[in-house]
Amino acid sequence: MAPTDPLTLGQRLVAVLEGGQRTATYKLAVMVALLDLAVESVPDDPEAAVSIDLDDLAHRVMDLYWRQLRPLDGEVLRQSNDGRGVVFAAVSRLRAAVASSNLRETPIETAATRAPAVYETEKLVVKRNLVRYPLHLLQRVGSTHECFLYDDAWLGTDSLRLITQHDNAIELYPGVCFTLARLAPLVKPAFQLAWVDDVRRMNRALFDDEPDLAHHLFGADRVALQKPGFVLGDAFGRECFYCAARLASGQHVDHVLPWSRVGLDGLSNLVLACSSCNTNKSDLLPDPAHIGRALGRGRDRLDELAESINWPSQYDRVVAAAHGLYATQPDTTPIWRATKRVDPLSRVDIVWPAL
Repeated sequence: MAPTDPLTLGQRLVAVLEGGQRTATYKLAVMVALLDLAVESVPDDPEAAVSIDLDDLAHRVMDLYWRQLRPLDGEVLRQSNDGRGVVFAAVSRLRAAVASSNLRETPIETAATRAPAVYETEKLVVKRNLVRYPLHLLQRVGSTHECFLYDDAWLGTDSLRLITQHDNAIELYPGVCFTLARLAPLVKPAFQLAWVDDVRRMNRALFDDEPDLAHHLFGADRVALQKPGFVLGDAFGRECFYCAARLASGQHVDHVLPWSRVGLDGLSNLVLACSSCNTNKSDLLPDPAHIGRALGRGRDRLDELAESINWPSQYDRVVAAAHGLYATQPDTTPIWRATKRVDPLSRVDIVWPAL
């Protein structure tokens, strides 16, 4: 087991990025998904080993590509040099099964409820492919192979029997989950930038006019949140969640836990906000009290509202992500409390009486 201090682990993650030209984006997708899962899986003991369920990992990877299936200038972007790939094809088949005209407005959780048999079939395809290739190769950089995240000795096969023998999971080494969660705000953008560069290289003929590829691949498109915005307004009033200002028109739907930190579009992570609060808050972590109030709207109520519009609630994921984000932040982290009020994080802040 390698040392898991942030500097050492960060250097090894950078080596993964710089380990030669990739023929597909799958290793990057797996690493981004692992970073997100690490944030949502932070243990109470920072030195604990943490198991990552392979079905959860497969779902996260599918979700990343699900957002990228929207055509750009009429074209679906290639994610490999030859334009083929098992994972992308599996997600494309799920897309065809739900036959949505606007996939960005249909979260993958909704697609899973519309076509459950297809979703489970394709998720199994993705899981087996991840075990056989990206997870097996992730820690191999050039001629160097050192397991610094998890034991990959049993990977490299898509045997369901072997996957079951390993409890359908990979186990992050002691301390790795906590350190990955600490590093996520720094290294996740680097992996996304490499992903953008790879897609640009794989689709050179499409980019004469230099579109905003990063936003297309990873941006939070507010238009997609119109449906949850309406139901939130009807249920909780059309006023700013943060300052209580009346929202006359052009309501903004804000991710309480910033989209750039954790891509949670579930209703439990969404509120209405005025343009001033929405813009000023930006990508800053909010005062933990805001998280408590958002969750304090009530799990049953949020789940009911989400079900009424066939939208995910993600209550448990918001709780887990909030715990992971705040537990791994240094005390100097800027915390957004209100418009033009940003203070350093204090551990006494992290009390959520509404939970």
